[in-house]
Amino acid sequence: MAITSIAEAFSLKGKNAIVTGGSKGIGLGIATAFAESGANLAIFARDEKSGNAAAADLAAKYGVTAKFYKADMASTASCTEAVGKAIADFGEINILVNNSGNMPNGGLLDMDAELSGYFECIDVDLNGVVRMTYLVGKHMRDVGKGGKIVNISSNAGDMASRTVFMATYCTAKAGVNQFTRAMALELAGNGITVNAIAPGYTHTANFDFFPKEMLDSISRTIPTGRLGKPLEVGALAVYLASPASDQVTGTIVTIDGGHTLGIY
Repeated sequence: MAITSIAEAFSLKGKNAIVTGGSKGIGLGIATAFAESGANLAIFARDEKSGNAAAADLAAKYGVTAKFYKADMASTASCTEAVGKAIADFGEINILVNNSGNMPNGGLLDMDAELSGYFECIDVDLNGVVRMTYLVGKHMRDVGKGGKIVNISSNAGDMASRTVFMATYCTAKAGVNQFTRAMALELAGNGITVNAIAPGYTHTANFDFFPKEMLDSISRTIPTGRLGKPLEVGALAVYLASPASDQVTGTIVTIDGGHTLGIY
């Protein structure tokens, strides 16, 4: 249904959202933006300590319902169990954010003979998105009220790095982009939109250990002159999860300060 007023166009009040990897980094930025916009939260992650802490903090600060569910995106059984529990607790899920991911270090030819780093990355970063979309997408379809699926990709899905070898990660994120487009077509008839956000360098806790000189060097490759912030990705996710974006589906929205606009 098309919006008729801006007053509530960006509100998520009363909506129930699953955010995978929602206890840290970009995922926590998204969960925070959702909670501030009125959404109830099911935070999926492997780390129980940070997951429970994030859920308790968001519930206390914003007055929403927030619960943690232990889930491993590389396991179909784990995802199925966690989604089932979330549906039982919340009644229905209106929004899914597929954010969980990992990035193996080193080049492909330096991996072990089993390519374990490659397959672990693909199984979480790409197959985890597929698993969760299958489980929650079926639920949204059966409930019959539509829904919003937001996949967290990366600008690495469209570019490769000269300084850090990451063919596996690039491959996974390119797969997420094309999966997003294909599922947008598959689910449009059910009133479910599917979009992706492609962040560039975003200042999470992982960057806290970088020397200032290295952060400055990275920042110089970004036209806006700085790394992004998790809450900025969260703000974009709020738009893609809100009624304001009902006519937007199958898009990959890059948020990287213009990093992919040129070669540096």
